[in-house]
Amino acid sequence: MYGLTEADLEVQARAHGFANELIPHEVEAELSDGVLPADVTSKHKARAIELGLYATNLPTRLGGQGCTTLQQVLVQEQVGRVTNALGWVAATPPSWLPDVATDEQLDRWLRPTVAGHREECYAITEEGAGSDVDDIVATARRDGDHYVLDGVKWHVTSYNSADYAFFQAKLVGGDNAGEHAMFFVDLPTDGVRVVRTPAYSHTISHHHPIVAFEGVRVPATNLVGAEGDGMRFAYEWFRFERLMVAARCLGAAQRLVEEMTAFATERVVGGTRVADFGTVQAMLADSLTELYAARAMVYDTARGADEGRDVKTQHVQCSMAKLYASEMANRVADRAVQVFGGRGYMRENVAERFYRELRVERIWEGTSEIQRVIIGSRMAKAGIAGLV
Repeated sequence: MYGLTEADLEVQARAHGFANELIPHEVEAELSDGVLPADVTSKHKARAIELGLYATNLPTRLGGQGCTTLQQVLVQEQVGRVTNALGWVAATPPSWLPDVATDEQLDRWLRPTVAGHREECYAITEEGAGSDVDDIVATARRDGDHYVLDGVKWHVTSYNSADYAFFQAKLVGGDNAGEHAMFFVDLPTDGVRVVRTPAYSHTISHHHPIVAFEGVRVPATNLVGAEGDGMRFAYEWFRFERLMVAARCLGAAQRLVEEMTAFATERVVGGTRVADFGTVQAMLADSLTELYAARAMVYDTARGADEGRDVKTQHVQCSMAKLYASEMANRVADRAVQVFGGRGYMRENVAERFYRELRVERIWEGTSEIQRVIIGSRMAKAGIAGLV
């Protein structure tokens, strides 16, 4: 099914087995603010590396797994079956970086990240700039052999576990004033502080604090690419992340369909299995049908990237995949809670956890509304040829 090769199926099986190793730890994480004992988390990360599920998106010359885009989707789909972000140990370092990083940057930041020794976070979003990155007001000013960075960033995911950040700003002064630039910022660094760490709906160990960068001086060698390149990197990152969000939503929906179907066939009410009630059958049928459609879309989008489809086409198709898969998974989660009834409202139940966790998939890496704008704008400019 779906035309997967033997190599694809082997990667998928490895990832499936790994996800099954993580699932028994979900409730413990849920009831412990998302945090497992440090030695357990370390073992999970080591296991991901051992199984070749770490840095699947980086080339082998840099220590990565060199997987195809489709194989990366297969891995993320399986770890998406696990709640509480426990599957994030199968990390995907910045795949856009090798083409623009200097040798020094590769050695200092990327190679150690691929090996699992360092971890990045992204300081891009701001209070007044979410899906539209061009609205950021953070600044970068050249000062001799350094840049001075200023700005307050929101939702800096994984800041608490990262040891460097990608900071995006608009340039002040010089030939490229007003253009975007991106910088490596080691953590901790003087001038970088956490303003506060909000509580979020999901229960995971990765925090999303508001972080202030105040007069932060970084060497000019920390500039990623050239001045004015920042938006290009952001778009590449968004394209990749939107497809991986879609993949993880497939995994979540798969788990929910399996769990609620099993419950519905076992639960008996008034002498009748819940699965034999027509209204419940409709919820199960709609969930499986939408999952089938979403998976076909996501897999085809991944294949298109592997085949070298036009980048603008890829950009739109990644938006379509994220839009449909994230909305689909939220509908499935809502139905799953309903099928489980009162049990579905208990935090120890997988449906309750996914009901909260999946909601953000329609927001981060570009809201559903922004994805529709991207899709609609492309249709208005170039029609639908090549998009579907």
